[in-house]
Order: sequence, then C-alpha cells, then structure tokens
Amino acid sequence: MNPVLGRRPRILAATTAAAGLLLVAGCSSGGGGGKTTASGGVPLVKAGQLTTCTHLPYPPFQSEIDGTVQGFDVSLIDLVAKDLGVKQDIVDTPFENFKTGAFLNSEQCDLAAAGMTITPERAKNVDFSDPYFDATQAVLVDKKSGIGSFADLKGKKVGAQAQTTGEEYAKSKGLDPVSFESSDAVLNGLRTGQVQAVVIDYPVVQGWLKDKANADAFKVVDNLNTGEQYGFTVKKGNTKLVAAINKAIKDAKADGTYKKLYGKWIGPYDAAAASASPSAS
Repeated sequence: MNPVLGRRPRILAATTAAAGLLLVAGCSSGGGGGKTTASGGVPLVKAGQLTTCTHLPYPPFQSEIDGTVQGFDVSLIDLVAKDLGVKQDIVDTPFENFKTGAFLNSEQCDLAAAGMTITPERAKNVDFSDPYFDATQAVLVDKKSGIGSFADLKGKKVGAQAQTTGEEYAKSKGLDPVSFESSDAVLNGLRTGQVQAVVIDYPVVQGWLKDKANADAFKVVDNLNTGEQYGFTVKKGNTKLVAAINKAIKDAKADGTYKKLYGKWIGPYDAAAASASPSAS
C-alpha cells in the first residue's frame, strides 16, 4: 500500500464524509498549470476537482478503508471541495515531499493533507492553513518491556516515522530512533520486536489501540505535550485556497460539523482542538 520513491503517485478514491457520497478518482496528468478555477476564483491544477496530496496510511487522518480513502483530514477537505463546487481526488505521495512542497510546486496537487505539524521550517516552503488540530506525542511500548515513561527510553530501541516531528522530538532528547517509512511500519516494528517503544502522534496510537490485539499487547506510558498543531498546506502564495480552507474549518467548528467528525475519527471531542488560535504562518 505504501508508495515507493520514484513511482508515479497513485490516484485514490475518496469518500465525502459530510455528504456520504463516493467520489471516483480520475487519472492524473501530473499538472495542469493552475489555469482552471473554482468558486471564488480559487485556482485548481485540474478542472472540476480539488487534488489532495497525502501519505498513506496515517489513520485516523487518512487511510484506505474498503477501497476508499477516509479519515479526519479527508472529511475536512471534502468540506472545502463542497464549498468550491468540486470533488476531492487524493494522490498518495512520499511524506518528505510535504516538507519541501515539491508536489505543490510542480502542480500535481492543490493542497497537502497529511496530519502535518505547522513548523517555521516547513512554512518556508509552503503556506499553512489555520491550525485544525492540536496534537501530542505518545510513547507506546510493549507491555513486557518494563518501560514506564519517556525517561526510560534512554538506551532502548525506539521507533518513529521518518521525517515526522515525533522523530525530531526523539532526536532532540538525545535518542537515536529507528526510522520507519509509514505509521503501519512503525507499529509492525513494535509488534515484531525491532523496537521496544515508539514515539508517534497520540491520535494514531488511539486508532491502533481500538484493535483488541494491540490493546492486549501494548500500552501508552507517556503523553508528551509538544505544543504541536496540524495544518493543511498549499503552494506559496495561493492565498485564495488558504482562505477557502480556513473558511471551511471555521464554518465546521461553528455549525457542529467539526465536533461530529472529531468524534467519528479521533474519539471523545476535545474542545481545545476547536479553539486553536490562527497560525502565524
């Protein structure tokens, strides 16, 4: 399921969570020059669709379920697409491209939605939407590991997803984490004993622990408040699309849709997630 570097990105179907419609993905030409527009003059790389770059799987934000890509990010961007009068198409791409904005700059995608933390470094290459989710990092361990907190990770084999803030945080604390290409690979590394603990976004861990087998084998021993907030990204200077995304987020929080989607994909609603201040980027 995971993309391989150098391969052409796969186009995947997306479900419209709010409207309950199945959107059928088309073929990508890899660009469109941004010459078409949607409602409000928002530029699009392909006519009639809002093309979203993501990196699969990353539940509960985006993953392939029953043949379609679904999740919290997907549902929120479906709201943007609905406002623009178009459909959302999803392109599975390597995560490292989100930091550089490569697929946005080459106009293969209009925006990126990948549970991505807003950071000053990333904001040099892309423009972020207002934050839509407050995130923390969790430390998940094998119940037999004897590890009781983040402080116990020194000298242990620790896993993290490559190019993520979880990996960066572990390194900043003097750890040398084993890097895995996807969140699924991180979990598999813990399951097979390649690592004794993992540091990764807490909502991802929440999703894993919904599976009884995972809950029986693993436990969260620490929750690290790193002050992270997620944002969607667009090509530098695409102010109209940023405005459209921000409006959809604001409207969803105002009319209860955000709370409903949060409960469906993340878990019990956290009011703090809906009161995040706008991004300075």
